[in-house]
Parts: sequence; C-alpha cells; structure tokens
Amino acid sequence: MRLGALIGTPSPAPAVGALVRQARELEDEGFDSLFVAQAVGRGFMLPDPLLALAAAAAATERVRLGTAVLQLPLYRPAELAHELFSLMHLAGERLLLGLGAGSTEADFRVFGRDYANRFARFDANLAALRQLLDTGADDRIDLSPWPGVLGGPPLLYGTWGKGVARAAREFSGWIASAMHRSDAQVRGALRAYRSAGGADAIVSSILLGPEDAPGANRRRLDGFAEAGFDEAVVMLLPGGPSPGEVRSWVEA
Repeated sequence: MRLGALIGTPSPAPAVGALVRQARELEDEGFDSLFVAQAVGRGFMLPDPLLALAAAAAATERVRLGTAVLQLPLYRPAELAHELFSLMHLAGERLLLGLGAGSTEADFRVFGRDYANRFARFDANLAALRQLLDTGADDRIDLSPWPGVLGGPPLLYGTWGKGVARAAREFSGWIASAMHRSDAQVRGALRAYRSAGGADAIVSSILLGPEDAPGANRRRLDGFAEAGFDEAVVMLLPGGPSPGEVRSWVEA
C-alpha cells in the first residue's frame, strides 16, 4: 500500500514557509504522495489547494501531488482548466485531481455558489472541464495549452454511497474520506467499489494523533492495507506519531 500525507492542515499560526518545509520533509521520509484538502469559511484557515500544490511541486521532485478533494461546483470550468494546465507545467505527471460535489454549505456561501444545486452543478462542470482538459477549447474559447499538458491530470472521484459505482465507471480512481465514517464503513465502501470494477482506491484523511491504546494507529493502517486499499493518506496530528514512524509501518 502506498502512503501519502495531507499538507497545509489547520494550524492557528503556521510559520512562513512551513508548508514547503513539510513537503520536503515528507518526501525525504519516503512518502509516496502529498495531498491538500479544501475548506473555507469554517472557522479555520486552509491554504488554497492549487496554490499549495504549486508550492509543493516546486519544493519536491518525486512525490505525487493531489487534491482530496477539490469542490468542483465552486469553480468556473475554464478558469479551473487554465489553473490545472499551469500546475501541470510545474508538477508534470505527478499531479492528481480529486474532485467532489462538496458537503459543507459554508464553503458555498464564501464563493457565492448555490449549495442546494451542487450535484447538478458538479455534473455540468465535470462535462465542461473534461472537454477543456482533453481539447483545450470549447465552442466559445481556446485556452491553447502547451502540448505536454493537454489531456490534464487523472481525475479521481471523492464520493460515497451510490457514487462509488460511478467512480469505478467514469474516473481514474476513488478517494474515500475516513474523517467522518468508521473504518468498517470505509472498508465496506471499498468492497462496493471493487465489485463495480474500480481500480485505484485511496483512503484519505486518516487522523493519526495521540493513541488511546498502544499500537492503535498502526492497526488502523494495517486494516486499510488488508482491506485492499492502494493508498492511505494520513493527517499527522500534534502528539501523534512522527512521519518516519508512520513510514516504517507501511510497505509500498
């Protein structure tokens, strides 16, 4: 199982340059990927995910870089496609784009978007974004992307319920969040994804903090590996295990 980590996680007053140093440290420790979450207007600050990935791309050479996940209804497809082409110019084939419809109304209020209509907007934006990434143009505009970035990054679907079957059919992979669901629920959703023919499966937002029982954090990762996840993305919390300790638990 590959091992990734969330960077740019909530902190009351992060030092200038902390995200860049974190990205370098995690790559040096042997992590396979770095992901950035998206949340805004919830009483804490996270960096813009695409800006954070641009910084991480410039600071690293090997790790894959992705969003877990970007809320597609918050974006205009042409603007997002231009940003992704630009980011690919920095990150190359290391870039992954995890997409979701969004789950928290506060984010939509900040951007002036309709929360109730988010699933329909997700479908419309997805179709438009796919065309722009594939061709660089639509019937109104021509982004004229560099040849090396045409096609865009692999698209992963962050979803639950019936959405996991769609992730298997229409996307390069599936991202499951372990933050608000039990590990048993996550493993059950993986079985549904595999039954639908799904390939790459990533479990994200695995919070690793101080342990209630010795070895509990390691057992969680072992459980996800045994279930058959291809990649686990952890959030390292204060007082929890070090990056090197977590890396030692997981064999790539």
